[in-house]
Amino acid sequence: MRQNRAMIKVLGLALYGPLAASHRYRLLQYQPGLADSGIDMEVHSLLNDAYLSSRFAGEQLPLLSILKSGFQRLAHLVIQGKYDCAIIHCELFPLLPGWIESRLLRVPYIYDFDDAFYLKYKSKRFRVVSSLLGEKFNMVIRRASAVTAGSQVLKNYASPLNQNTIVLPTVVDTNRYLQNPVNKKNVFTVGWIGSPSTSPYLDQLIAPLSRLGQERPVRFIIIGGKVLSIPNVEVVAIPWSEDSEITLINTFNVGVMPLPNDNWAQGKCAFKLIQYMACGVPVIASPVGANRDVLNESCGFFAESEEEWLKALRFIRDNLEKREIMGKNARERIVNEYSLQQNVPLMVDTIKSVCGV
Repeated sequence: MRQNRAMIKVLGLALYGPLAASHRYRLLQYQPGLADSGIDMEVHSLLNDAYLSSRFAGEQLPLLSILKSGFQRLAHLVIQGKYDCAIIHCELFPLLPGWIESRLLRVPYIYDFDDAFYLKYKSKRFRVVSSLLGEKFNMVIRRASAVTAGSQVLKNYASPLNQNTIVLPTVVDTNRYLQNPVNKKNVFTVGWIGSPSTSPYLDQLIAPLSRLGQERPVRFIIIGGKVLSIPNVEVVAIPWSEDSEITLINTFNVGVMPLPNDNWAQGKCAFKLIQYMACGVPVIASPVGANRDVLNESCGFFAESEEEWLKALRFIRDNLEKREIMGKNARERIVNEYSLQQNVPLMVDTIKSVCGV
């Protein structure tokens, strides 16, 4: 049981810097709400934005910066006793065995994850170390005082290892993500937001979008991803910016989230859908993982085959009134189920229970 004090102090240990959506949406955005409930959370990342920028650009990784970040993380672990608990987002150190990592923390900790990270060291990329690290995250999850999983799929994985597991979806602040009425009637605009690592998922849209473009003009806006060439379609690739993403989403007539049906994609937390829907944009998505939880027929469509994607795109293009109703329903669903305002109390309760309050 912790001693009473003015504020509960939490050490947030993110894997990536603020350029990563997980850093911003799993940890940083909770700081004001936690502070209102007497919880002071500091957030420190291991791999900073220079690392992510280099990786996305295919450039040489900044080794000196990575080394410096490693020493900074060790420094935070040395002084961890001044905190009441810690939150590990994804992992403390890459390539460190779970039995070591789980014992580096001497304060109670929450393990937080929003991807199927438990597959990382089982992949072909890490086959040389898979015998040593393949079960790393099972140990980290078992020793956690609580686990916050970004989706039901991830909870289903963690729950047999740790009964104190809850679903804490990756959500948005619906006071910031607002529907902004703009003229969307000129060219039918399909939109996607992501990163270079998830751009390959867009390949399954090439054929249906090309066929749609043979019928009428189509614009496809890609935010943060690699440039894609699609016959008959105006493709607009825009670098991601936190300042512009909401404005750009509001130019979409429909937001899309294609996924392959594999183990990694099944662990995705449908965050793109949540961003689109918060801005009142109807959506089309692959029926994979958390997409099934977030999307229902009142605010969009599921699509798997080329014909299903084409049919859904046509419907949203050709039915302006239904499109507007779907957008309104989408916004209401996010406000009620997937907003920061609805989920801060879950984070507060989890931290307080771990700290014995």
